[in-house]
Amino acid sequence: MTAVTLTESPSGRRGDSFLSVQDLHISFQTEDGVVRAVDGLSFEVEKGTTLGIVGESGSGKSVTNLAILGLHSPATTTIDGQIWFEDQELVGASRTTLERLRGNRIAMIFQDPLTSLSPYHTVGRQIGEVYRKHTGASKKEARDRAVEMLERVGIPHARTRVDDYPHHFSGGMRQRVMIAMALVCDPALLIADEPTTALDVTVQAQVLDLLKDLQDQMGTAIILITHDLGVVARTAHQVLVMYAGRAAERGTVREVLGAPRHPYTWGLLSSVPKLRSSVDVPLTPIRGTPPSLLNRPSGCPFHPRCDYVQQADPGLCTGQRPDLSPETGHGDACYLTPKQKQEIFAQIKDRL
Repeated sequence: MTAVTLTESPSGRRGDSFLSVQDLHISFQTEDGVVRAVDGLSFEVEKGTTLGIVGESGSGKSVTNLAILGLHSPATTTIDGQIWFEDQELVGASRTTLERLRGNRIAMIFQDPLTSLSPYHTVGRQIGEVYRKHTGASKKEARDRAVEMLERVGIPHARTRVDDYPHHFSGGMRQRVMIAMALVCDPALLIADEPTTALDVTVQAQVLDLLKDLQDQMGTAIILITHDLGVVARTAHQVLVMYAGRAAERGTVREVLGAPRHPYTWGLLSSVPKLRSSVDVPLTPIRGTPPSLLNRPSGCPFHPRCDYVQQADPGLCTGQRPDLSPETGHGDACYLTPKQKQEIFAQIKDRL
């Protein structure tokens, strides 16, 4: 992970949300039982801003965003709740509607470009195919558009490299190709699922800068899924912390990472190495492991790993699931009182 340095939220963006997820529930039928991967999640994304979604593996980050794209199999997946995008309800939308939106108004950058790109076709053909599907362009127009997009994402000698295959590119360049493919139709919403995980620090910074520049140019909203709080601090405007398929905390990047309120967020921040810390100072990981989504613990899903249950109301923590409060602004799902949160944060702030 990289060190956490906070970005500022842009002005004039409040109240301009065009993606709204309300009380979303996603479950999967498996041989072992029903897996409730997302359990009552709500959030909004505003135009031209970046929402960073963080949490451990299995918290429901990718499952949520695949639901926005309509990529879950209806045979094994049950989705309840609402997903509104540009006044279009996506839960229960027809296959035709979802195919019209995917790659056009909503696009996704997947985690591993080498497995996401076809090894049998040139990158130009793959980028052009998306463009032709949604615009009806000719092959020549699609090729020209592919060259234009490769140039836009910083691929040198784009007119010749458009005929290369994915294995001819480095990891960072393949990720740029994925970004070019995702942005070829100028989508309103871009979902980036761990876009820098397999890249070294220098290339990671280049890719993040590229996404920011393209967002400034095109006004695209971005949902950034990541484990790296440093990446979120650098690029996001809003942060959603997920745990066991629910929102543990939500707010601006400065609120959530600068003045966190939930014990899980404290745990995530204490696990990040600090640039100014001594190498002899050990990291403080969150004890235990995430709960099974087949058999969730009662009450707050984080209580078996939380160090502050006794300071709150143990009966509530173990018996009743907390809701995100307040409903707007900086909210968290924890039974500690505001005063207790302030006092605890003051005590542990130096190690976060």
